Amino acid sequence: MTPDIIWLLITAALVLFMTPGLAFFYGGLVRAKSVVSMMMLSFGAIGLVGVLWVLYGGNMATLTDSGDDWIPGIVGNGFSDFGMQDAATAAFGGGDAAADAGVVLASTAFGATFAIITVALISGAIADRARFFPWMLFAGLFATLVYFPVAGWVFSFDADGMTGWIGTLGSDMGLDVSTIDFAGGTAVHINAGAAALALALVLGKRVGFSRELQKPHNVPLVLIGAAILWFGWFGFNTGAAISNGQGALIFLNTLACPAAGIVGWIVIEHFKNGKATSVGAASGAVAGLVAITPACVALTPIWAIVLGLLAGGVCAIAVDLKFKLGYDDSLDVVGIHLVSGVIGTLYLGFFAIDTGLFTGGGNLDQFIVQLIPAVAVAAYSFVVSFVLATVISKTIGFRIGQDEEAAGIDSVLHGEEGYALS
Repeated sequence: MTPDIIWLLITAALVLFMTPGLAFFYGGLVRAKSVVSMMMLSFGAIGLVGVLWVLYGGNMATLTDSGDDWIPGIVGNGFSDFGMQDAATAAFGGGDAAADAGVVLASTAFGATFAIITVALISGAIADRARFFPWMLFAGLFATLVYFPVAGWVFSFDADGMTGWIGTLGSDMGLDVSTIDFAGGTAVHINAGAAALALALVLGKRVGFSRELQKPHNVPLVLIGAAILWFGWFGFNTGAAISNGQGALIFLNTLACPAAGIVGWIVIEHFKNGKATSVGAASGAVAGLVAITPACVALTPIWAIVLGLLAGGVCAIAVDLKFKLGYDDSLDVVGIHLVSGVIGTLYLGFFAIDTGLFTGGGNLDQFIVQLIPAVAVAAYSFVVSFVLATVISKTIGFRIGQDEEAAGIDSVLHGEEGYALS
């Protein structure tokens, strides 16, 4: 195997490990009698989305200039190599074709892990009240109709450059800059955050929705999950940095920004509540990780630290908006992933190396090509997710009954308990 293939496979394993980390993070935040159900939403995403991506999702996210796309620049041909049969056969055959096929297969594996965690992130908004199989139906439809196309808009490229409409937006507008989203600020975090808001609105509030209901049942589990997420995020951000010297900068920024996110969150938390909490520190790290995702390759470390402070502080305030606005985003997917994803994406318009308003171009061109994709992805994801969740809710039912919710959904839905102490 070539070094590029080895690197992609290693980083793909790191990113896949993030989803069990997310399951720990989310699992610790919910009630003790919901932890199994919460973690199953993430593991269900691994199973279903992983299969769909290999079958056709990776092809839908691959846009070409050959005229084979279902919608040029928007949706690739999902059946162009269904189940990666052609690539696998070429890899088995040896020779130069095998080397090219190896890159395709490794890239497909790497892309699958992004699809998986994007869908899993959404589940945090509907903790404590969602039925499992309706969630799986939503996950499959969302992946097919939203994530797979959006991934192509952002990440698809060929030998001549980017091929999705977001990748070519700057040149299509006659500007000298291109949209920067190196690892998925729009495709992953804004996408998941907007979908989470839609699901929270459709499913409604939990029984007894209040600040008291927000208390995590297992803080160490939350911290373990956050640590796994941070570890895996080094693969998440650096995986695409093959055959260039940018990987070290990305790695350093992926260390500095979430570290600053911790500081930003706990400072705000101290002034709000008089105490800095460990869950706040973990949440601040995640906010910083989300913010640096689109920007990891295009900021100097100083501006990455400033971004982390900003994201951590703003998200510490944003998570309380649900109580003021009246929507129940159980585990703050909106307050962290949507808000911090938007911050990290738009921040590049001001501080991106060589092209930001204050660090290069001296104009708003970079901001413009950051703003349009952020709004477009958020709107598309929200609308489609709202429609999907509404149809599922009105037909087979998405939410468990209130009596079952009060009794504990782990035993009702899965016949298991997170802590069998008797």
